[in-house]
Amino acid sequence: METIKGIAVSPGVVIGRVFVLDEERRRIPRRTVPVAQVASEQERLKQALDQSVLELSVLREQTSQQMGEEAGKIFAFHIGMLCDPSLTKPMQALVENERVTAEYAAWQSFQELGRRFAAIPDAAFRTKLDDVKDLSARVIRQLIGEHKSLLPKLDHKAVVIARDLTPSQAAAFDREHVIGFATDLGGATSHTAIFARALRIPAVVGCSRATELATDGLAVIIDGDHGALILDPDEQTLEQYRAYIEQRRLFQLSLTELSSLPSVTRDEVAIELLGNIEFPEEIPLVVDCGGSGVGLYRTEFLYLTRDTEPSEEDHFQAYKKAVELSAGGVLTIRTVDLGADKYTQQQFETPERNPFLGLRSIRYCLQSLPMFKTQLRALLRASAFGPIKVMFPLIMSTSEFRRGKFLLADVMEDLEEEGIKYDREIQVGMMVEVPAAALMAETFAREAAFFSIGTNDLVQYTLAVDRTNERVAHLYNPGHPAVIQLISHVAKAAKAQGIPVSCCGESAGDLGYAMLLIGLGLRTLSVTAGSIPPLKRLIRSVSITQCEALAEKASGFDSDVAVTAFLRDQARKILPEAFDGRSAE
Repeated sequence: METIKGIAVSPGVVIGRVFVLDEERRRIPRRTVPVAQVASEQERLKQALDQSVLELSVLREQTSQQMGEEAGKIFAFHIGMLCDPSLTKPMQALVENERVTAEYAAWQSFQELGRRFAAIPDAAFRTKLDDVKDLSARVIRQLIGEHKSLLPKLDHKAVVIARDLTPSQAAAFDREHVIGFATDLGGATSHTAIFARALRIPAVVGCSRATELATDGLAVIIDGDHGALILDPDEQTLEQYRAYIEQRRLFQLSLTELSSLPSVTRDEVAIELLGNIEFPEEIPLVVDCGGSGVGLYRTEFLYLTRDTEPSEEDHFQAYKKAVELSAGGVLTIRTVDLGADKYTQQQFETPERNPFLGLRSIRYCLQSLPMFKTQLRALLRASAFGPIKVMFPLIMSTSEFRRGKFLLADVMEDLEEEGIKYDREIQVGMMVEVPAAALMAETFAREAAFFSIGTNDLVQYTLAVDRTNERVAHLYNPGHPAVIQLISHVAKAAKAQGIPVSCCGESAGDLGYAMLLIGLGLRTLSVTAGSIPPLKRLIRSVSITQCEALAEKASGFDSDVAVTAFLRDQARKILPEAFDGRSAE
C-alpha cells in the first residue's frame, strides 16, 4: 500500500481501478523551407489557428451547457489567446524571418510562452502552463493532420492518473466511466481543478510520483476530502473507506433538508452564512446550499481568465449579473487582488524578489489608477441594480484606506456629472489580513463600514510562512495563539464601534475553527458553497455559550498543535457524523 499526499481540489471519495494516461510529449524538430514556400507555410499556420479557434468555440458551447459557464470560460480564454496578435504575429514572423516550418514556429512560440508563464512568481499564473500545453498540442495536431481522440475509450469505471491533465482532456472525460482522477502536478487554482469541481468527481492534484508508482488495473482510493491518493490499499483500509463512503453519503443526504432552515444556534442567535465565489454563476449554488448571499467575490478572476485587461463593460456585466443572481441578498465585492503576476511585473525590468511583500492588492491598485477607476466605475454602475458592498484588500494603513475611499468618491462625482445612476449609500469596508491592520482595528473601525478577516493571508503574514512552500507549509496553522489573539482583538474593536465583522478565509469552513470564531464574537462566516451545509448543521447544534467557553479555553493554550487538536476534538464530539472516524492526521 502506498499513500501519496496531494492537494484536494474536488471533494468526495471513490474506490476503483487505475487507468494511467501517458503524457503526450512531442518535440518538433527545426526544419527550414525554401523562400518560395514561406507564404504557403504562413497560410498553413493561419488555417491551423483558425481551425483551432472553431474547434474551441464548439467546445466552449458544449462545455458551458454540460458543466456550466465557469468551465466554459476556460475555453473562451483559450480562444482569446489564439486570437491575440502578441502570440500569432511573432509566430508568423518566425516563419518569415527564419524560414522554418509552420509546425516548428507554433511549437517554439508555445514553448517560449510556457517559459514566460513558468517564470512568473504568482501561482495562479504558473497554472496556466496547462493551457499553453493544451493549445500547443491542439494547433500542432491541426498542422500534422492528426485527429485522434484526446482520451482512449473506456469500457469500465476507472480512476485516471496522469502526470498532468489539460483542460481539453478533462472536458473529454467520459463521465459514465471516469469516477475520479489524480495528477503528479497541478494546483488548487488550475483549470483542471475547476473542471473536476464542474464534473463533480473526486480529484487530488500535486501527487508527486503518482504516475511512477501506479499501474493500469491497480486498486486505488481517491480521497478528495483529505487530499490523498492510496495505491493498492490493504483490506483494512478498504473497509475503513467503504464505511466512510456510506457514512458520508448518509451525512450528505441529511444536509439537504437544511438549506431552507435558518442558520441559528440553539439559543437562537443568528449566524449569517455567506459564500466565497470567483464567478457570478456560482451564486445559485451558494443559495441552494443554504447561503444568504456572497461574502467574498474575488474579482481578479476577470483578469486570470483572459489574456487582455478587462474593460469597464466587462467588469460591469459581471457585477450586474452577480447583483441579479443575488436577488437582493448580500453581495460583497472585493476590489482586484492581483499579486506578483504579469500585470504588475511588466512594470519592472526584473521580477520582484519577494512578491508577497511587494506591489500587490490595494498597493498595486493605488499605483494603477486608470485600471482601478475602471473597476470602481463598473462597481458603482452595477450598484444601481441592487445592493453591493465594496471591500478593499490588504489594507495596512489609514492612508491607504482613505485614498481608496477618496478615489471612489471621485468616481462618484464623475458618474454624477454624466448622469449615471449608482447607490449613493454604498458601504465600503476592508479586509483585515495583515497584523498591522489587526493591531489598528480600533482606528479602522471608525472609518470602515465593516471588516472581513482574511485568515489565509493573516496567518501567512503573522507567522512568516508561505503555505505554498512545501518546505515550511507544515508551520502554517490558523490555530497559532498569536493569530487567535489578533482575531479576538479585531472582533472586540468591531463590536465596540458597532460595525459587522466576518471571516472569509478557508479556516471559517473548518467546523472546530468556526466554533472558535463564533466564540470570539463573529456572527458572519463566508465559505465555499460546499462548506455551508455542514456549518449550518453545526451552528444549529451548538449554543453561543458553548462557543464562548470553547474560545476561552482555546485562547489559553500556548501551542498551535494543542489548539488544533482541541478544536478538532470538540467539533467531533458535537458532530461526529461529519468526521470519518480515522485517526487525526
